[in-house]
Amino acid sequence: MNISLSDLMDYTDWERQKWHEWLRKQDEQVLKISLGTNGDGRFERIGDWIRHIFSAEKRYVDRLSERPLTDTASIPADNVEALFAFGRQSRNALRQLLQTASEPYWNAPQQFKLMSSVITATPKKIVTHVLIHEMRHWAQIATLFRLNGLKHNELHDFLVSPAMGGEWRREQ
Repeated sequence: MNISLSDLMDYTDWERQKWHEWLRKQDEQVLKISLGTNGDGRFERIGDWIRHIFSAEKRYVDRLSERPLTDTASIPADNVEALFAFGRQSRNALRQLLQTASEPYWNAPQQFKLMSSVITATPKKIVTHVLIHEMRHWAQIATLFRLNGLKHNELHDFLVSPAMGGEWRREQ
C-alpha cells in the first residue's frame, strides 16, 4: 500500500479551501489574534502563522529548484485574500516542481542551510515534510481559534475530506 504525495496535496488543498471560506466570513481581526507569549518570536499573530505555512512551501520549492528564496515579508499577514492568493502561488509552484522533476531527482539527497542549521534530505522527504508541516499548523490554528471563542463547525479531518475518495455524512 502506498500513499502518494498527491493524496496529501488533495487533502491540504481541501483544507486550505475550508479555511479560506471560513476566514472570509470572519472579521479580519481574527488574523490579528495573538499566538501568546510562549512562541519562538518568529510569529506573533495567526496571520503570521498562515503566511508561514505558505512561505515554507514556497521557500522549499525555491530551494529544491535552486532559485533564490522568495522574500515573503511583503505578503500582508492581515489580509485573508492576499494570504490565500500567496497560498495558491506557492501551491502552483509545488505542483510545477512535482510535474517537471525526474524520478531519480526525488531520491537524491540535497543539502540546505536552514536558519542556523544544515539539513540533508531527499526532495521526496522535503515535500512530504512541507505537507505534514501544513497539516500540523492548521490544527494548531484551529485550537487557537477555539481557545479564543471562535468555533469552526466543519470537520477538517483527513477521513472526511474528499482525498482518496469515500464519503462522510451525518445520519438523519
